[in-house]
Amino acid sequence: MKKVLIITHQNDNYSIETVTKQLEEQGAEVFRFDSDIFPSKISVSQFISGKEICTYVERDGKKHLLDEFESIWYRRFYLGHALDKDIPEMYREPILEESKRTILGILETTPVFKLDDYRNVRRTSDKHLQLQVARECGLRIPNTLVTNNADDLRKFNVDNDAGIISKMQTSFAIYDEGIENVVFTNTMKPEHFENLEELQNSPMKFQEKIDKEVELRVTVVGNKIFPFSIDSQKLDGSKDDWRKEGVSLINDWVPCELPDDVNEKLLMVMDKLGLNYGAMDLILTPEGEYVFLEVNPVGEFFWLDRLSEGKISQAITNLLMGEGKRRVRMN
Repeated sequence: MKKVLIITHQNDNYSIETVTKQLEEQGAEVFRFDSDIFPSKISVSQFISGKEICTYVERDGKKHLLDEFESIWYRRFYLGHALDKDIPEMYREPILEESKRTILGILETTPVFKLDDYRNVRRTSDKHLQLQVARECGLRIPNTLVTNNADDLRKFNVDNDAGIISKMQTSFAIYDEGIENVVFTNTMKPEHFENLEELQNSPMKFQEKIDKEVELRVTVVGNKIFPFSIDSQKLDGSKDDWRKEGVSLINDWVPCELPDDVNEKLLMVMDKLGLNYGAMDLILTPEGEYVFLEVNPVGEFFWLDRLSEGKISQAITNLLMGEGKRRVRMN
């Protein structure tokens, strides 16, 4: 019987249950490593000697040797959320850091297939690297400026006649009095250039504004490509960033087809990055040109999986079970 380890957390979405069910239907045994309850309720041990390395994980009285697993699906990593609240704050950070180093060290030294390797996920999440690789693969990318220099930003705005947009290089939210404010992509307006002093303290990414016929979310699993498109221009709130109206538009995504040459280039990007899974964002211009924006190595797919009748989760299941192309990470 093949075994599969899923690294996630207790509040992850139903895609975990979907893939777990499919794995079990194919005869696999699934060990769910909810990282938010490590180290409180999950135990790990690694024995290292001159002859061998043996790693065990244990939950609910069930102990497994990691070397016996077919694969590991890395989904989410939320360590220590279930730590005893009585632990003094001065000890919590060291505990979390030791826990993180333990798990990452174990992942690094466990010789099984990983979807995907954590170190490579972190490396290939870099937007600079993604744009460089996409360009090398022949994809059009937006004119891009990453800077904390106000003069360079003003010149970049002048050089791009259609205007520019601002976006962050990481996904995060700003909390003001407990209210979550997600930072989305926004069009740079004239008033934004009147006071740029604060840019010096925080570099940002700026790109040329590109006209959109539709936006695309292309999920790649191994060599399987699942493209969907959305008319993000139908709502004022989604014109710059469809995620602003993500809930309102969730049922408006439709499956689409990409030209063969675009498919080949996207797979080439995945090959160069050494990724087995990626959620890619692209724009299709009114002139019919595809523009690569970015790839999220652990991007969400659950709403598209439902629209694809489970084909994305099935492709993930198959890859975890050893079917299909498996890529190795970049060193």
